[in-house]
Amino acid sequence: MDKKFDVKEKIEELAERIQSDKNILDSFQKDPIRTIESLIGIDLPDDQLKPLVAGIKTKLAAAGASDLLDGIKKLF
Repeated sequence: MDKKFDVKEKIEELAERIQSDKNILDSFQKDPIRTIESLIGIDLPDDQLKPLVAGIKTKLAAAGASDLLDGIKKLF
């Protein structure tokens, strides 16, 4: 992996990957830092991964809210 990457792009990519695999999602919920390290294949200091983890959590929460709203819309 290239050591330089677009953080926003990487958040999108990892969020999609995590959301599409229940095992990865479970792992991410238990230990997000280690899960991200394993997904990107690089062992980085936790401080460098925390913004990436925060972005992914935000993305996953937004996707969950969107799914919830879609479910509510179907009721009406």
